[in-house]
Amino acid sequence: MLESFHSRKDDVTGALRDLVEFAEALGARSVAARVTNDLVKKLEADRFHLVVVGEFNHGKTTFVNALLGSPILPVGVTPTTAVIHHLEYAADPRAEVVYASGERTALPFEEVRAFTVGGARSSSAGEVQYLEVGYPAELLRERVVLVDTPGVNDLSLQRADITYSYIPRSDAVLFLIDAGQPLKESERVFLQEKLLGQSRDKILFVVTKRDIWSQDEEVEALAYIRGELARLVKSPVVFPISSERALEGDVAGSGMPELLDHLTRFLAEERGRILLDNALGEGLEAARLLGKGVDARRRATAMSRDELTRRIEMIEKDLAGQSRTIEERRAGIREEVSAIRAWVGRDLDRFVDDVLRQLPAIIDEANTDEIKVYLGAFLERTFAEWAQAETKEIATALEALAEKTIALVREDAHDVARRVGEALGGDVKAPNVEVDTFGYDVGVFALFTIGLGVMFTNALLGGILALAAPVLAVYVKEKVEAETRKKAKEMAPVALREAAARIGPKLDEMIQEFASRLDAWVVTAGEELHREVIEVLKAAREERARAEPSNETQLEACDAQAEALRALTSRLEGLRSALWTPENGESKPIPPPLSSVPNAPGGSA
Repeated sequence: MLESFHSRKDDVTGALRDLVEFAEALGARSVAARVTNDLVKKLEADRFHLVVVGEFNHGKTTFVNALLGSPILPVGVTPTTAVIHHLEYAADPRAEVVYASGERTALPFEEVRAFTVGGARSSSAGEVQYLEVGYPAELLRERVVLVDTPGVNDLSLQRADITYSYIPRSDAVLFLIDAGQPLKESERVFLQEKLLGQSRDKILFVVTKRDIWSQDEEVEALAYIRGELARLVKSPVVFPISSERALEGDVAGSGMPELLDHLTRFLAEERGRILLDNALGEGLEAARLLGKGVDARRRATAMSRDELTRRIEMIEKDLAGQSRTIEERRAGIREEVSAIRAWVGRDLDRFVDDVLRQLPAIIDEANTDEIKVYLGAFLERTFAEWAQAETKEIATALEALAEKTIALVREDAHDVARRVGEALGGDVKAPNVEVDTFGYDVGVFALFTIGLGVMFTNALLGGILALAAPVLAVYVKEKVEAETRKKAKEMAPVALREAAARIGPKLDEMIQEFASRLDAWVVTAGEELHREVIEVLKAAREERARAEPSNETQLEACDAQAEALRALTSRLEGLRSALWTPENGESKPIPPPLSSVPNAPGGSA
């Protein structure tokens, strides 16, 4: 299935490259650059990311080794994976240590096993962020990156950067369950509180150590596990695996082929198909815009060089006037974003003050053991609940800003088309200004189903909690000490204020980042038709300066370009249609535009 996906991706990339060549030949350099940078390069660089999550001693690293087909990572009875491992394909085994500072240092491959608890090297570059391992495994050859996360004895304390960073960006999450102790309470809590909300549609449950069961026990145990998971997830996907058998060569009896078949099908059909569909949709929008360039060139055939120059100057002058309109839109974005940032700051201050007022009474009512064990988790949960509610409000506000801005730019585009048409001596139909275009620009590949609001909530929530959680878990790290009520009252406010000090700037940064992307989109969308027509007309003028072709020759060239563009458009449409047509010929429904999805955030986003 992945081979089929990569073949389709090559076809899509090839068609988009041909669209780039057409745009360059037409003289539409800005369109060519956008398709190259936003579509072709993104597709070429894309990887599928699989994240493996599980408590220690659940056979997690053994399972990863089985996926790789060789025991290259360390295993043991204690938590052995001290740092995150990024495993990707390489013809020859290699390894690099990647630090939080961004610095990289090569690591001899045989020393990969040195990265166990207490074994990770220190460096002047700072904390180790992850270990990048290249290995010639067949699974990785299919442009898959496998992320092996540190195992812990309680998933509720799983590292924040895994829970809030890696998982939301993954294409599939492999959640490991131990056949000997299936679905412990800590695993249920982790699934309910930290995983299902952001990854429900991409979790595969893997039951490791199936070889400890007899055949009858396996049937009974799997029925129990599926029944319990069904309380949390609709139609859970569960695979029993024996990693040991797979590594010993008993692949057929290991359960691994069934898992890999499902996994590759899921990646190719559920994740890859939407990726390609979005790229093709953007390609078709670019093709429609190029159609206006062909029309402009055809109109230019009836003009002398002097007249052509005069028309170019008219459109350039109109573009200068349009810049004022664009600046008004940008000023509106800045004003609304400033208001959002201000109320977010006030909300954070009020939240901290409220919690600090309540903490003394909460601490007085708890006994010493409860303070040692639960106060850090209580602070983290309280902060997470506030953050979840706050980020929903932020997401709603940003989504409303995007919708209003897009509606205004649509209106502007119709006015621009009318004026450009007048400058060219005829009607020019307004280009489409779609929300999907903005969605692709900000890196959202599933606007068909999730909407901007959900994406922003996940991104904001993950970003701030990744910073806050380590500080709020201070009591977990120091629970060996006999914390007194007095010390708790001293330390808890410090931890809370430090967490707030960390996430305040992060919230501000993420809101500003969204505003910057929306601002850049406004400039691009507002100037696109002007720039393309100006570029095409200038290219036509340059051709005439080199040799003055007859009107008939020019019209024949325009006819050939129009025909070539029709063929390219038909090719893109055919590739898009084929994505949703299985090999048996029965068409699957194409995802509707988000505006027609019931209950989609914002209705038209």
